[in-house]
Amino acid sequence: MAYHLRSGEPVADGVKRAASEELQFASSQLDRPAGAARDEAIHEARKSIKKVRGLLRLVRPELGRVYRSESDCLGEIGSTLSEFRDAGAIIGTFDGLREKYRHELGRRRLSAIRRGLVRRKAEAEHQANIDEVLHRMSMSLHAAGDRATSWPLKGTGFRAIARGLEESYRRGERAMVRARRRPSPENLHTWRKRVKDLWYHVRLLEHLWTEVMLAYEKSLKDMETWLGEYHNLAVLRDKLIAEPGYYGRSKDVEFVLDLVRKYQKELRANAFSLGERVYEEKPRAFVQHMKHLWESWQAQPKTLDAVQKLERRAKRANKSGSTQRPPKISGTAA
Repeated sequence: MAYHLRSGEPVADGVKRAASEELQFASSQLDRPAGAARDEAIHEARKSIKKVRGLLRLVRPELGRVYRSESDCLGEIGSTLSEFRDAGAIIGTFDGLREKYRHELGRRRLSAIRRGLVRRKAEAEHQANIDEVLHRMSMSLHAAGDRATSWPLKGTGFRAIARGLEESYRRGERAMVRARRRPSPENLHTWRKRVKDLWYHVRLLEHLWTEVMLAYEKSLKDMETWLGEYHNLAVLRDKLIAEPGYYGRSKDVEFVLDLVRKYQKELRANAFSLGERVYEEKPRAFVQHMKHLWESWQAQPKTLDAVQKLERRAKRANKSGSTQRPPKISGTAA
């Protein structure tokens, strides 16, 4: 399974191939056994669904009514999976919060809070009859993967994705502005989804990456990670506020809520700071640069393409996890 366009492959064929492969993979994940493996499988299936919904937005101008029907189908499945995923993810978020602020915790163990989160997860899965629900979703995703191979796409070359790419960039920029003006959990979560769209679109064009684009892709990933953790903390906060007595002593719950607010403030500041640089270019200038990279990629010998792909993978494998300032992408050489 390769979530990127291949050299010499018609764009329409590449988009349909990538969508079908991701949906079939998601289908296979949801027939996994219970336990930790199932939690990971749900996570992987959700990622694949999000990739395909990103693809749908990229080629939306060509799809017509197909866009809405497929997007609604995948959106419904994704929403249900999110409920299962959130119940497990906030346990990991709680553990991460304890680790991050372990020195401030002192002798506080907060075990009652964690036990309550685990119980609520088990109860939610039992009430939803999770095995049967996941099996039905697996079948639906398999059928959607078959349909993806027949999406009515006819566009060729970079023009086939240029309009969708520009809109993806523009929607992310607008979502950031809204979130800055009113930094509610809902607005920040919407911004995160638009960041994820652009991140997936850039990943689809992996073969175009220069050193500058590698840094740009990493910046999108960092923003998505910070905003995703912010969302997980918001879900944890809502859980604790809704049933404070269920999670142990009130002073422990209040202490955790204070840590949540503190960490969210840090994540929000990180995302806005990096977002100003990621969306520094005008949408049209961004797309023009991507077009330039596309034309350079199409013109280069296929043997060189393979060598550069290996070189990029090696460089990414050797990179540290530190965040670097993404340089402006306009005017850079291919």
